[in-house]
Amino acid sequence: MKQFIVIILLTLSSLVHGQYHTAASRSELGILVGGSYYLGDLNQFSQFRNTHLAGGLVYRFNINPRVSFRANFTYAKVSAADSQAKNEFQRERNLSFSSEIYELGAGLEFNYFPFQIGHKRYKGTAYLLAELGMFRMNPKTNYNGTEVELRNLGTEGQGTSLNSKNYYGLMQVCIPLGVGVKMSLGNRMGLNFEFGIRKTFTDYLDDVKADSYVDPVVLEAENGPTAAAVSNLSGNRYGQRGNSSTKDWYVFSGMMITIRLGSPAKCYDH
Repeated sequence: MKQFIVIILLTLSSLVHGQYHTAASRSELGILVGGSYYLGDLNQFSQFRNTHLAGGLVYRFNINPRVSFRANFTYAKVSAADSQAKNEFQRERNLSFSSEIYELGAGLEFNYFPFQIGHKRYKGTAYLLAELGMFRMNPKTNYNGTEVELRNLGTEGQGTSLNSKNYYGLMQVCIPLGVGVKMSLGNRMGLNFEFGIRKTFTDYLDDVKADSYVDPVVLEAENGPTAAAVSNLSGNRYGQRGNSSTKDWYVFSGMMITIRLGSPAKCYDH
């Protein structure tokens, strides 16, 4: 049995080295530039609304011409305001937020066609991206001309007698999923265009989750007047605040330029 395992490992190793000579020849380093926006309680359906400049760094390790390991760090910003909504309910609710996002993700790219930078035949392909990531958020709003951090205010009674739950975490898990196309620009450079969505497991990217408002008198007494004021700007004590049955999403789309770190593998240059 041990001999069989050794044979398999040696075979796989020879296949890998037969395709690529060095780790550097399989590696790419690049930059991401594009835009980001959010979908949630304050913007349920409008794609590309309030798109902000986003960017980051990416590392790609080409396992073979069909599959690549990828890791990326992305900076993004998202925002939304009920004042921009078309329906009357949202305009009366009058909530708003913005948040910077720092995301670290890693996963796999699956090429539709074989691809290698600099190869005469494998010049371009469509691909799918699936990753697991972590991101840091910090929703804020503007109140009386001052930017305030919403999480620390406990706008839905977090940390008070009104809510059994504590303050939500600013570090969250996400699943980045994307589609894109990549093409070779010479022997060392590649160009990608990508559209990616981020499934999150929080409903607090916008600081809005609860279906109803909490008692403003108790909230003011325990968390302060600012918390009570920004929690409900509608003037309707018994109105609807959010939708607790859904989670928030954010989206990144843009272009990526990568440079191969090592020399091309000669066996692919036939």
